[in-house]
Amino acid sequence: MSEVTITVNKRRITCKKGDLLIKVINGEAPCGGRGMCGKCRVKAKGKLSPVTSRERELLSPEDLKKGIRLACLTYIEGDCEVETEIKADTVIAEADLSVPVAADPCFKGFGIAVDIGTTTLAARLYDQSGKILSAASSLSPQIRWGADVVTRIESAANGKADEMRRAVVSGINKLISELALKAEISHTLIDFGVITGNTAMLSIFCGKSVEGLSRAPFNMGFPFGKSFSAKELCLILPENAEIYIPPCISPFVGADATCAIVASGLYEKEYALLADIGTNGELCLVKDGNLFVTSTAAGPAFEGVGITCGMRAQSGAIDSVKIINNSLSVHAIGDTEPRGLCGAGLIEATAALLELGIIDETGGMEEKYYLSKNVYLTQQDIRNLQLSKSAISAGIKTLLCEAGATDPVPVMLAGGFGTALNPESTLRIGLLPKGKVGQIKPIGNAALGGAAMLLLNKSLKEKCDLIAKTATHVDLALSPTFSEFFMTDITF
Repeated sequence: MSEVTITVNKRRITCKKGDLLIKVINGEAPCGGRGMCGKCRVKAKGKLSPVTSRERELLSPEDLKKGIRLACLTYIEGDCEVETEIKADTVIAEADLSVPVAADPCFKGFGIAVDIGTTTLAARLYDQSGKILSAASSLSPQIRWGADVVTRIESAANGKADEMRRAVVSGINKLISELALKAEISHTLIDFGVITGNTAMLSIFCGKSVEGLSRAPFNMGFPFGKSFSAKELCLILPENAEIYIPPCISPFVGADATCAIVASGLYEKEYALLADIGTNGELCLVKDGNLFVTSTAAGPAFEGVGITCGMRAQSGAIDSVKIINNSLSVHAIGDTEPRGLCGAGLIEATAALLELGIIDETGGMEEKYYLSKNVYLTQQDIRNLQLSKSAISAGIKTLLCEAGATDPVPVMLAGGFGTALNPESTLRIGLLPKGKVGQIKPIGNAALGGAAMLLLNKSLKEKCDLIAKTATHVDLALSPTFSEFFMTDITF
């Protein structure tokens, strides 16, 4: 047996010789462990596999001299020591929607609402009155299989599904324990739960095949909208505790979107757009009582992946960039020295550089631009952002065309990323299409808010079923309109 010492938390982990380092340290691999992104950097010494050619491409000679390795490409061959960063300070947005007092709760003792996000897990514990007793959240334990939905699906389809399922079950069970501990109750008193998420995350969690999500023509395989027992899902609740999973609308518009539609009250509005912007942007538009939905693969740039100095929204990440006296002023999360750039900061920085003329309308810039001593933007970073923002903007315009809408549409931004966005910056870079958008309102984790509403009101299940059955899904892959908008929206 080999022993790896993780010096950041001063504990020793026993593992087998030949184990992959990233698996042992439970680290993040945004690219799914393919050695593509270079984000799983650790400092390591001892008996490790030789430096690979890919590591020499992604790491500088100075990095290699310091003992920097990529955890997804490094195998343990004996005793070694590893230093890595703790990711526990990642900023996770809570829902800011008001969940009504329990009208007819699904549970007799206590109930939980859980959102299985691609990036984070979030959960809440409720009592019979609808009061939140405790809340908990964490990074998704599936991070090491990829930062985005597509990479996760590929990993699951290539034989990692069972391992990925066990990881997310373990993550949810830890949250359940934390919820109960904070509320000073036994987790055995929790008799009902509503668990939401996108179609892929729910399929992996429930042990359903993702084959239909991995290649065209895409299909859900299992649409959900049914209950499971806690025993079936391997949760640490009473065996007969019921877990309801809301219906998914389409292969890439999942139960999280269904819950967000409920939480936001979108289905009761005359004209509004709900946008959950991330690696897989989910867009829902209501016009004159008709609901149109779609999804667009924006890529992981909004998570900081594919960006030279990109990182998650955690301490040290630049999240705000302002122009003061014709120069830039940056702020990093935690009021610390900047060490990277999160998605919201990337958008604000780009908007500011456009205003200063450092980036032109085509996205061109003469050389890399330093936002702080160690954090900078490159031409390729801007190109990656252009692709992501164009996918979202073109998706919104296509949905508006499908609905025959011509007036500016009020927008509700859901999810952690959407909540962190500066509306003016999103319009300046064209993430939200100029001239097509009216009032912009961030609404937080609407998926979790909707799950809570379902937990506290049995009658909303019928509303969810109706939403899933009547929504018109617009397939952007088959839309020439989307292709045209995508090409024109690349520019700023």
